[in-house]
Amino acid sequence: MFDFDSIREIFSTIGKNKLRTFLTSFAVAWGIFMLIILLAAGNGLKNGVTSNFSRRAQNSVTLWPGWTSMAYKGLPTNRQIKFDQKDYDLIRNKIPEVEYVSVRLSQRVTLSYEKEYGSWDIDGVSQDASIINNLKVANGNGRFLNKMDVDNRRKVIVLSPDMKKVLFKDKDPIDQYVIADNNIAYQVIGVYDNEDIYDNNPPGYIPFTTAQMLYNKGYGFRRIDFTVVGLPTKEANEKFVEKLRQRMGTLHNFDPADRSALYVRNTAEDMLEAQSIFFIITAFIIVIGIASLLAGIVGVGNIMLITVKERTKEIGIRKAIGATPFSVLKLIIFESILITTVAGYIGIVIGVGITEGISTIMANAPSDGPSIFKDPTVDLSTVIWATVVLIVAGTIAGLIPALKATKVSPIEAMRAE
Repeated sequence: MFDFDSIREIFSTIGKNKLRTFLTSFAVAWGIFMLIILLAAGNGLKNGVTSNFSRRAQNSVTLWPGWTSMAYKGLPTNRQIKFDQKDYDLIRNKIPEVEYVSVRLSQRVTLSYEKEYGSWDIDGVSQDASIINNLKVANGNGRFLNKMDVDNRRKVIVLSPDMKKVLFKDKDPIDQYVIADNNIAYQVIGVYDNEDIYDNNPPGYIPFTTAQMLYNKGYGFRRIDFTVVGLPTKEANEKFVEKLRQRMGTLHNFDPADRSALYVRNTAEDMLEAQSIFFIITAFIIVIGIASLLAGIVGVGNIMLITVKERTKEIGIRKAIGATPFSVLKLIIFESILITTVAGYIGIVIGVGITEGISTIMANAPSDGPSIFKDPTVDLSTVIWATVVLIVAGTIAGLIPALKATKVSPIEAMRAE
Protein backbone atom coordinates (compact mmCIF):
# COMPACT_ATOMS: atom_id res chain seq x y z
CA MET A 1 0.00 0.00 0.00
CA PHE A 2 1.05 3.62 -0.52
CA ASP A 3 1.25 5.90 2.46
CA PHE A 4 0.74 9.64 2.50
CA ASP A 5 4.50 10.32 2.35
CA SER A 6 4.84 8.31 -0.86
CA ILE A 7 1.98 10.17 -2.52
CA ARG A 8 3.37 13.51 -1.38
CA GLU A 9 6.77 12.57 -2.77
CA ILE A 10 5.26 11.67 -6.13
CA PHE A 11 3.46 15.01 -6.38
CA SER A 12 6.64 16.79 -5.33
CA THR A 13 8.56 15.09 -8.14
CA ILE A 14 5.85 15.97 -10.64
CA GLY A 15 5.82 19.57 -9.39
CA LYS A 16 9.54 19.96 -10.05
CA ASN A 17 9.04 19.10 -13.72
CA LYS A 18 5.73 20.82 -14.51
CA LEU A 19 6.33 21.56 -18.19
CA ARG A 20 7.76 18.14 -18.98
CA THR A 21 4.92 16.40 -17.14
CA PHE A 22 2.31 18.62 -18.81
CA LEU A 23 3.58 17.92 -22.32
CA THR A 24 3.74 14.17 -21.68
CA SER A 25 0.28 14.18 -20.09
CA PHE A 26 -1.09 16.15 -23.03
CA ALA A 27 0.19 13.47 -25.42
CA VAL A 28 -1.61 10.76 -23.41
CA ALA A 29 -4.81 12.83 -23.12
CA TRP A 30 -4.75 13.60 -26.85
CA GLY A 31 -4.27 9.94 -27.74
CA ILE A 32 -7.23 8.72 -25.68
CA PHE A 33 -9.31 11.73 -26.81
CA MET A 34 -8.73 10.85 -30.46
CA LEU A 35 -9.54 7.20 -29.75
CA ILE A 36 -12.89 8.19 -28.17
CA ILE A 37 -13.72 10.60 -31.01
CA LEU A 38 -12.88 8.05 -33.70
CA LEU A 39 -14.84 5.27 -32.01
CA ALA A 40 -17.82 7.61 -31.57
CA ALA A 41 -17.66 8.55 -35.25
CA GLY A 42 -17.61 4.87 -36.19
CA ASN A 43 -20.61 4.21 -33.93
CA GLY A 44 -22.43 7.17 -35.46
CA LEU A 45 -21.95 5.74 -38.94
CA LYS A 46 -23.02 2.27 -37.78
CA ASN A 47 -26.10 3.60 -35.94
CA GLY A 48 -27.12 5.69 -38.93
CA VAL A 49 -26.95 2.82 -41.38
CA THR A 50 -28.57 0.36 -38.95
CA SER A 51 -31.47 2.75 -38.29
CA ASN A 52 -32.35 2.57 -41.98
CA PHE A 53 -33.05 -1.15 -41.43
CA SER A 54 -35.22 -0.46 -38.39
CA ARG A 55 -38.54 -0.76 -40.23
CA ARG A 56 -37.71 -4.32 -41.27
CA ALA A 57 -36.30 -7.42 -39.61
CA GLN A 58 -32.60 -7.71 -40.32
CA ASN A 59 -33.02 -11.21 -41.74
CA SER A 60 -35.80 -10.45 -44.21
CA VAL A 61 -36.18 -11.11 -47.93
CA THR A 62 -38.62 -9.44 -50.33
CA LEU A 63 -39.76 -10.77 -53.71
CA TRP A 64 -41.43 -8.87 -56.56
CA PRO A 65 -42.65 -10.43 -59.84
CA GLY A 66 -41.35 -8.96 -63.09
CA TRP A 67 -41.31 -9.69 -66.83
CA THR A 68 -39.24 -12.39 -68.47
CA SER A 69 -36.37 -11.23 -70.68
CA MET A 70 -35.19 -14.68 -71.77
CA ALA A 71 -36.95 -17.42 -73.72
CA TYR A 72 -37.38 -20.59 -71.71
CA LYS A 73 -38.54 -24.09 -72.78
CA GLY A 74 -40.24 -22.74 -75.88
CA LEU A 75 -41.97 -19.91 -74.02
CA PRO A 76 -41.46 -16.36 -75.36
CA THR A 77 -39.93 -13.37 -73.63
CA ASN A 78 -41.91 -10.49 -72.13
CA ARG A 79 -44.18 -12.75 -70.13
CA GLN A 80 -45.52 -11.19 -66.97
CA ILE A 81 -44.93 -13.17 -63.77
CA LYS A 82 -47.83 -13.03 -61.32
CA PHE A 83 -47.80 -14.13 -57.68
CA ASP A 84 -50.73 -16.15 -56.33
CA GLN A 85 -51.53 -18.61 -53.55
CA LYS A 86 -49.10 -21.21 -54.97
CA ASP A 87 -46.20 -18.83 -54.35
CA TYR A 88 -47.37 -18.17 -50.81
CA ASP A 89 -47.64 -21.92 -50.13
CA LEU A 90 -44.20 -22.58 -51.64
CA ILE A 91 -42.48 -19.95 -49.52
CA ARG A 92 -44.30 -20.79 -46.31
CA ASN A 93 -44.36 -24.58 -46.43
CA LYS A 94 -41.62 -25.89 -48.72
CA ILE A 95 -38.52 -23.81 -47.99
CA PRO A 96 -37.07 -24.78 -44.58
CA GLU A 97 -35.04 -21.60 -44.08
CA VAL A 98 -38.20 -19.45 -44.06
CA GLU A 99 -39.65 -18.48 -40.67
CA TYR A 100 -42.32 -15.74 -41.08
CA VAL A 101 -44.16 -14.90 -44.31
CA SER A 102 -46.44 -12.09 -45.42
CA VAL A 103 -47.72 -11.01 -48.80
CA ARG A 104 -48.63 -7.41 -49.58
CA LEU A 105 -51.26 -5.58 -51.59
CA SER A 106 -51.45 -1.77 -51.56
CA GLN A 107 -54.42 0.43 -52.33
CA ARG A 108 -54.85 4.20 -52.08
CA VAL A 109 -58.14 5.08 -50.40
CA THR A 110 -59.87 7.95 -48.66
CA LEU A 111 -60.79 7.06 -45.09
CA SER A 112 -63.36 9.01 -43.14
CA TYR A 113 -64.78 9.09 -39.64
CA GLU A 114 -67.76 11.34 -38.99
CA LYS A 115 -66.65 14.70 -40.50
CA GLU A 116 -62.95 13.96 -40.66
CA TYR A 117 -61.25 12.33 -43.65
CA GLY A 118 -57.88 11.84 -45.32
CA SER A 119 -56.15 9.94 -48.11
CA TRP A 120 -53.76 7.10 -47.25
CA ASP A 121 -52.44 3.79 -48.49
CA ILE A 122 -53.82 0.66 -46.90
CA ASP A 123 -51.69 -2.47 -47.22
CA GLY A 124 -53.12 -5.96 -47.21
CA VAL A 125 -50.77 -8.20 -45.22
CA SER A 126 -50.76 -11.33 -43.09
CA GLN A 127 -50.35 -11.52 -39.33
CA ASP A 128 -46.57 -12.10 -39.73
CA ALA A 129 -46.09 -8.57 -41.11
CA SER A 130 -45.82 -7.24 -37.56
CA ILE A 131 -42.61 -9.26 -37.06
CA ILE A 132 -41.17 -8.80 -40.54
CA ASN A 133 -41.68 -5.03 -40.52
CA ASN A 134 -41.12 -4.45 -36.78
CA LEU A 135 -44.65 -3.12 -36.29
CA LYS A 136 -45.47 -2.75 -32.61
CA VAL A 137 -48.79 -2.03 -30.97
CA ALA A 138 -48.41 -0.58 -27.48
CA ASN A 139 -50.54 -1.69 -24.55
CA GLY A 140 -53.86 0.12 -24.63
CA ASN A 141 -53.74 0.67 -28.40
CA GLY A 142 -55.49 -2.56 -29.37
CA ARG A 143 -53.74 -5.30 -31.36
CA PHE A 144 -52.33 -6.18 -34.75
CA LEU A 145 -53.90 -8.55 -37.26
CA ASN A 146 -54.15 -12.23 -36.32
CA LYS A 147 -54.67 -15.48 -38.24
CA MET A 148 -58.44 -15.47 -37.78
CA ASP A 149 -58.64 -11.99 -39.33
CA VAL A 150 -56.80 -13.29 -42.40
CA ASP A 151 -58.58 -16.64 -42.68
CA ASN A 152 -62.07 -15.12 -42.29
CA ARG A 153 -61.41 -12.08 -44.52
CA ARG A 154 -62.46 -9.76 -41.76
CA LYS A 155 -62.93 -6.07 -42.56
CA VAL A 156 -60.64 -4.81 -39.82
CA ILE A 157 -57.86 -2.25 -39.93
CA VAL A 158 -54.80 -1.28 -37.90
CA LEU A 159 -54.33 2.48 -38.13
CA SER A 160 -51.12 4.46 -38.26
CA PRO A 161 -50.58 7.22 -35.66
CA ASP A 162 -51.18 9.80 -38.40
CA MET A 163 -54.57 8.28 -39.26
CA LYS A 164 -55.60 8.27 -35.62
CA LYS A 165 -54.54 11.90 -35.18
CA VAL A 166 -56.43 13.14 -38.24
CA LEU A 167 -59.58 11.05 -37.95
CA PHE A 168 -60.08 10.68 -34.22
CA LYS A 169 -58.17 13.56 -32.62
CA ASP A 170 -58.04 12.68 -28.92
CA LYS A 171 -60.80 10.07 -29.10
CA ASP A 172 -60.11 6.36 -28.60
CA PRO A 173 -60.47 4.73 -32.07
CA ILE A 174 -60.57 1.09 -30.92
CA ASP A 175 -63.78 -0.69 -32.05
CA GLN A 176 -64.88 2.36 -34.04
CA TYR A 177 -65.54 2.14 -37.79
CA VAL A 178 -63.83 4.08 -40.57
CA ILE A 179 -65.35 4.28 -44.04
CA ALA A 180 -63.26 3.76 -47.17
CA ASP A 181 -64.11 5.53 -50.44
CA ASN A 182 -65.68 2.34 -51.75
CA ASN A 183 -68.24 2.50 -48.92
CA ILE A 184 -66.56 -0.33 -47.06
CA ALA A 185 -66.56 -0.02 -43.29
CA TYR A 186 -63.44 -1.19 -41.47
CA GLN A 187 -63.46 -1.82 -37.75
CA VAL A 188 -60.42 -0.35 -36.02
CA ILE A 189 -58.65 -3.02 -33.97
CA GLY A 190 -55.39 -1.25 -33.21
CA VAL A 191 -52.99 1.64 -33.70
CA TYR A 192 -49.36 0.73 -34.30
CA ASP A 193 -46.34 2.76 -33.28
CA ASN A 194 -44.51 4.48 -36.11
CA GLU A 195 -40.85 4.74 -35.14
CA ASP A 196 -39.77 5.85 -38.62
CA ILE A 197 -39.66 9.64 -38.21
CA TYR A 198 -38.92 10.05 -41.92
CA ASP A 199 -42.10 8.29 -43.06
CA ASN A 200 -44.62 11.13 -43.15
CA ASN A 201 -47.50 9.07 -44.52
CA PRO A 202 -47.33 5.49 -43.19
CA PRO A 203 -50.05 3.05 -44.33
CA GLY A 204 -52.84 1.29 -42.47
CA TYR A 205 -52.99 -2.52 -42.47
CA ILE A 206 -55.83 -4.87 -43.34
CA PRO A 207 -55.86 -8.68 -43.94
CA PHE A 208 -54.44 -9.48 -47.37
CA THR A 209 -57.36 -11.83 -48.05
CA THR A 210 -59.72 -8.90 -47.57
CA ALA A 211 -57.57 -6.71 -49.82
CA GLN A 212 -57.61 -9.41 -52.51
CA MET A 213 -61.38 -9.67 -52.39
CA LEU A 214 -62.00 -5.90 -52.48
CA TYR A 215 -59.18 -4.51 -54.62
CA ASN A 216 -57.62 -7.32 -56.66
CA LYS A 217 -60.57 -9.33 -57.95
CA GLY A 218 -59.91 -12.02 -55.37
CA TYR A 219 -56.60 -13.03 -56.96
CA GLY A 220 -52.87 -12.61 -56.47
CA PHE A 221 -50.60 -10.02 -54.91
CA ARG A 222 -47.59 -7.96 -55.89
CA ARG A 223 -45.08 -8.72 -53.17
CA ILE A 224 -43.93 -11.41 -50.73
CA ASP A 225 -41.97 -10.63 -47.55
CA PHE A 226 -40.42 -13.29 -45.34
CA THR A 227 -37.67 -13.82 -42.79
CA VAL A 228 -34.96 -16.47 -42.96
CA VAL A 229 -33.01 -18.39 -40.34
CA GLY A 230 -29.83 -20.45 -40.40
CA LEU A 231 -28.01 -18.20 -42.91
CA PRO A 232 -25.17 -16.68 -40.87
CA THR A 233 -22.86 -15.74 -43.74
CA LYS A 234 -23.07 -13.78 -46.97
CA GLU A 235 -22.16 -16.92 -48.94
CA ALA A 236 -25.03 -18.87 -47.33
CA ASN A 237 -27.46 -16.07 -48.24
CA GLU A 238 -26.25 -16.00 -51.83
CA LYS A 239 -26.75 -19.77 -52.16
CA PHE A 240 -30.22 -19.45 -50.63
CA VAL A 241 -31.25 -16.76 -53.13
CA GLU A 242 -30.03 -18.85 -56.06
CA LYS A 243 -31.93 -21.88 -54.77
CA LEU A 244 -35.00 -19.68 -54.32
CA ARG A 245 -34.75 -18.45 -57.92
CA GLN A 246 -34.60 -22.05 -59.12
CA ARG A 247 -37.72 -23.01 -57.14
CA MET A 248 -39.64 -19.94 -58.35
CA GLY A 249 -38.40 -20.50 -61.90
CA THR A 250 -39.72 -24.05 -61.83
CA LEU A 251 -43.07 -22.83 -60.51
CA HIS A 252 -43.50 -20.06 -63.11
CA ASN A 253 -41.51 -21.53 -66.03
CA PHE A 254 -38.76 -18.93 -66.32
CA ASP A 255 -34.99 -19.25 -66.45
CA PRO A 256 -33.47 -18.88 -62.93
CA ALA A 257 -30.74 -16.74 -64.51
CA ASP A 258 -33.39 -14.28 -65.77
CA ARG A 259 -32.99 -11.52 -63.17
CA SER A 260 -35.83 -9.39 -64.59
CA ALA A 261 -38.39 -12.17 -64.04
CA LEU A 262 -37.98 -12.07 -60.27
CA TYR A 263 -36.64 -9.20 -58.19
CA VAL A 264 -35.09 -10.10 -54.84
CA ARG A 265 -34.02 -7.83 -52.00
CA ASN A 266 -32.16 -9.66 -49.25
CA THR A 267 -31.87 -7.45 -46.18
CA ALA A 268 -29.96 -10.18 -44.34
CA GLU A 269 -27.25 -10.19 -47.00
CA ASP A 270 -27.11 -6.39 -47.04
CA MET A 271 -26.84 -6.30 -43.27
CA LEU A 272 -24.06 -8.89 -43.16
CA GLU A 273 -22.13 -6.93 -45.77
CA ALA A 274 -22.63 -3.72 -43.79
CA GLN A 275 -21.46 -5.42 -40.60
CA SER A 276 -18.28 -6.65 -42.28
CA ILE A 277 -17.58 -3.11 -43.46
CA PHE A 278 -18.22 -1.74 -39.96
CA PHE A 279 -15.85 -4.34 -38.52
CA ILE A 280 -13.07 -3.19 -40.84
CA ILE A 281 -13.76 0.47 -40.06
CA THR A 282 -13.79 -0.19 -36.31
CA ALA A 283 -10.55 -2.18 -36.51
CA PHE A 284 -8.91 0.63 -38.47
CA ILE A 285 -10.14 3.22 -35.97
CA ILE A 286 -8.83 1.19 -33.02
CA VAL A 287 -5.41 0.81 -34.67
CA ILE A 288 -5.17 4.56 -35.34
CA GLY A 289 -6.40 5.42 -31.85
CA ILE A 290 -4.05 3.00 -30.11
CA ALA A 291 -1.14 4.30 -32.19
CA SER A 292 -1.94 7.83 -30.96
CA LEU A 293 -2.20 6.54 -27.40
CA LEU A 294 1.09 4.66 -27.67
CA ALA A 295 2.85 7.86 -28.62
CA GLY A 296 1.78 9.31 -25.27
CA ILE A 297 2.71 6.12 -23.41
CA VAL A 298 6.21 6.18 -24.89
CA GLY A 299 6.46 9.76 -23.67
CA VAL A 300 5.53 8.65 -20.15
CA GLY A 301 8.16 5.91 -20.30
CA ASN A 302 10.79 8.41 -21.39
CA ILE A 303 9.93 10.88 -18.66
CA MET A 304 10.12 8.11 -16.05
CA LEU A 305 13.56 7.07 -17.36
CA ILE A 306 14.74 10.65 -17.01
CA THR A 307 13.22 10.80 -13.53
CA VAL A 308 15.08 7.64 -12.48
CA LYS A 309 18.34 9.03 -13.86
CA GLU A 310 17.89 12.34 -12.04
CA ARG A 311 17.07 10.54 -8.78
CA THR A 312 19.85 7.94 -8.96
CA LYS A 313 21.61 9.25 -5.85
CA GLU A 314 18.34 9.51 -3.95
CA ILE A 315 17.41 5.94 -4.86
CA GLY A 316 20.87 4.75 -3.81
CA ILE A 317 20.52 6.42 -0.42
CA ARG A 318 17.08 4.83 0.03
CA LYS A 319 18.48 1.41 -0.66
CA ALA A 320 21.47 2.06 1.61
CA ILE A 321 19.21 2.80 4.58
CA GLY A 322 17.07 -0.29 4.05
CA ALA A 323 14.57 0.41 1.24
CA THR A 324 13.61 -2.81 -0.56
CA PRO A 325 13.72 -3.08 -4.37
CA PHE A 326 9.92 -3.63 -4.34
CA SER A 327 9.28 -0.34 -2.54
CA VAL A 328 11.32 1.50 -5.18
CA LEU A 329 9.59 -0.46 -7.94
CA LYS A 330 6.08 0.35 -6.79
CA LEU A 331 6.92 4.04 -6.26
CA ILE A 332 8.07 4.50 -9.87
CA ILE A 333 5.23 2.43 -11.32
CA PHE A 334 2.60 4.26 -9.27
CA GLU A 335 3.92 7.61 -10.48
CA SER A 336 3.68 6.36 -14.08
CA ILE A 337 0.14 5.04 -13.55
CA LEU A 338 -0.92 8.29 -11.88
CA ILE A 339 0.31 10.47 -14.78
CA THR A 340 -1.15 8.16 -17.41
CA THR A 341 -4.53 7.63 -15.72
CA VAL A 342 -5.18 11.26 -14.80
CA ALA A 343 -4.20 12.51 -18.24
CA GLY A 344 -6.17 9.73 -19.89
CA TYR A 345 -9.30 10.45 -17.86
CA ILE A 346 -9.11 14.09 -18.87
CA GLY A 347 -9.03 12.97 -22.50
CA ILE A 348 -11.93 10.56 -21.91
CA VAL A 349 -14.09 13.20 -20.19
CA ILE A 350 -13.49 15.78 -22.91
CA GLY A 351 -14.06 13.22 -25.68
CA VAL A 352 -17.27 11.85 -24.16
CA GLY A 353 -18.50 15.38 -23.45
CA ILE A 354 -17.98 16.47 -27.05
CA THR A 355 -19.60 13.35 -28.53
CA GLU A 356 -22.60 13.59 -26.20
CA GLY A 357 -23.00 17.25 -27.12
CA ILE A 358 -22.89 16.47 -30.85
CA SER A 359 -25.38 13.63 -30.35
CA THR A 360 -27.78 15.93 -28.48
CA ILE A 361 -27.54 18.62 -31.16
CA MET A 362 -28.19 16.08 -33.92
CA ALA A 363 -31.14 14.56 -32.05
CA ASN A 364 -32.80 17.97 -31.66
CA ALA A 365 -31.97 19.27 -35.14
CA PRO A 366 -34.69 19.09 -37.83
CA SER A 367 -34.07 16.53 -40.57
CA ASP A 368 -35.47 16.21 -44.07
CA GLY A 369 -34.75 12.53 -44.56
CA PRO A 370 -32.81 9.43 -43.51
CA SER A 371 -29.29 10.01 -42.25
CA ILE A 372 -26.28 7.70 -42.41
CA PHE A 373 -24.86 9.32 -39.25
CA LYS A 374 -26.74 9.04 -35.95
CA ASP A 375 -25.96 9.14 -32.22
CA PRO A 376 -22.14 9.41 -32.41
CA THR A 377 -21.40 8.33 -28.84
CA VAL A 378 -19.48 5.61 -27.01
CA ASP A 379 -21.04 3.24 -24.49
CA LEU A 380 -19.99 2.48 -20.92
CA SER A 381 -18.08 -0.65 -21.93
CA THR A 382 -15.81 1.47 -24.13
CA VAL A 383 -15.06 3.82 -21.24
CA ILE A 384 -14.29 0.85 -18.95
CA TRP A 385 -12.11 -0.71 -21.64
CA ALA A 386 -10.24 2.60 -22.07
CA THR A 387 -9.69 2.79 -18.30
CA VAL A 388 -8.19 -0.70 -18.25
CA VAL A 389 -5.96 0.23 -21.19
CA LEU A 390 -4.76 3.33 -19.33
CA ILE A 391 -3.87 1.38 -16.19
CA VAL A 392 -2.08 -1.35 -18.12
CA ALA A 393 -0.31 1.21 -20.31
CA GLY A 394 0.78 3.19 -17.26
CA THR A 395 2.15 0.03 -15.67
CA ILE A 396 4.06 -0.93 -18.80
CA ALA A 397 5.38 2.63 -19.24
CA GLY A 398 6.76 2.65 -15.71
CA LEU A 399 7.94 -0.94 -15.58
CA ILE A 400 11.24 -0.57 -17.46
CA PRO A 401 12.31 2.59 -15.58
CA ALA A 402 11.23 0.97 -12.30
CA LEU A 403 13.26 -2.18 -12.99
CA LYS A 404 16.23 0.01 -13.80
CA ALA A 405 15.77 1.82 -10.49
CA THR A 406 15.78 -1.45 -8.53
CA LYS A 407 19.18 -2.33 -10.01
CA VAL A 408 20.81 0.88 -8.80
CA SER A 409 23.82 0.06 -6.56
CA PRO A 410 23.97 2.23 -3.43
CA ILE A 411 27.75 2.63 -3.79
CA GLU A 412 27.61 3.57 -7.45
CA ALA A 413 24.66 5.85 -6.78
CA MET A 414 26.63 7.85 -4.22
CA ARG A 415 29.20 8.63 -6.90
CA ALA A 416 26.57 9.78 -9.40
CA GLU A 417 26.37 13.48 -10.22
